[in-house]
Amino acid sequence: MEEDQIFTGVDVGSTKICTLVGRLESQGNLRILGVGIEPSRGLRKGVVVDLEAAAQAVFKSKEKAERTSGVEIMDALVSLAGANVTSVNSRGVVGVTGRVIDHDDVARAVDAARAIAIPHNREIVHVIQRGFNVDGQEGIRTPIGMHGYRLEVETHIITASAASIENLRQCVAAADLDVSQFVLNPLASAEVVLTETERQMGVVVCDVGGGTTDMAIYVDGDIWHTAVLGLGGNHITSDIAQVLRLPNTQAEEVKLQHGHADPEEIDRRQYFNIQPFGEHEPVQVSQYELVQIINARVEEIFGLVVQEIKRSGYDGLLPAGMVLTGGTSSLPGIRKIAGRILGVPVRLAKPENIIGLSDRLNSPAFSTGIGLLRWATLMREVTPRRNGKHGDPGPRGPEFGTKLEKALEWLKSLLP
Repeated sequence: MEEDQIFTGVDVGSTKICTLVGRLESQGNLRILGVGIEPSRGLRKGVVVDLEAAAQAVFKSKEKAERTSGVEIMDALVSLAGANVTSVNSRGVVGVTGRVIDHDDVARAVDAARAIAIPHNREIVHVIQRGFNVDGQEGIRTPIGMHGYRLEVETHIITASAASIENLRQCVAAADLDVSQFVLNPLASAEVVLTETERQMGVVVCDVGGGTTDMAIYVDGDIWHTAVLGLGGNHITSDIAQVLRLPNTQAEEVKLQHGHADPEEIDRRQYFNIQPFGEHEPVQVSQYELVQIINARVEEIFGLVVQEIKRSGYDGLLPAGMVLTGGTSSLPGIRKIAGRILGVPVRLAKPENIIGLSDRLNSPAFSTGIGLLRWATLMREVTPRRNGKHGDPGPRGPEFGTKLEKALEWLKSLLP
């Protein structure tokens, strides 16, 4: 077993902590070697609110993954969410130092794009290279080895609260883990649920989790907009608990057993029993009443998604529609409601091309965790210039591999 082919991802969610250990197979598939799932504690809307409780949950999840995989976990890619995440598109322009564009020229262009004004309390998480312009020629994917005098790079920059990132880093460190990289939830999910055709045509991936709903818009194969909305499946559970006067645990069970997002699909004669606060005997509740509670919150979530798409400026530019994933996307009827509100095609997606434990992980709830592993494998193909808090080129960025460097040296040898 080659250690450099083994990767670990930790999905730190508001509902569960999921640690996955995977290995890249020769055919490009991911083989899941181990999984550790622990109920989330100390987190709210993707943000650490109790460091000790959250660290214990991460540690237990890591231990379970180590036992099932037989692999000692030292570091991992860690998911990032939270309503404090924002994004901006930025361009960087530099003059080419030589007649042939090399790695240093690209690095300087990315530095120029990164030099945006951000508040001192925010931190850059991703600097994702989308494309290049060489002497006015647009649409260049990899400029290394090309001739030119002026190099321009288009980037998508994602920032988050510096305090939130540091708290999450400390939480993971307290679980005896190093963070190799933070990855925004929808970017990780997109790696395992989107097709290349959808990316090219224009699509929004919507990861509806427990505490947040995470969005990423792709146009012409590249990421153009990301956002995190502070509503998710836990808010549906909370609504049920308040209206029906139930403990949260029972409200969650009611949602899973009897929940549906579309009142039009429900027989009004269907009833089920609950045990509300203050009642000594079970009480009958109409399923239609329950579904109306759920529907109101689901419509609010996708109403906010529509607002965010319009705010991004890409409304009407997403012919491939929406790809819906995340744990809450398993709620019956949610796809129909989303399609009705957005007015675009909507499909439910779960991770593809995975081997091992697939029966256990074959669910939209594990898209982010498996996406972290896929992100890690793609990052192996990119020579990282710098990681950590200064961002990363991203798996969709240019690939500075050995072959390109050799080609560059060959081109230079031809110059007088």
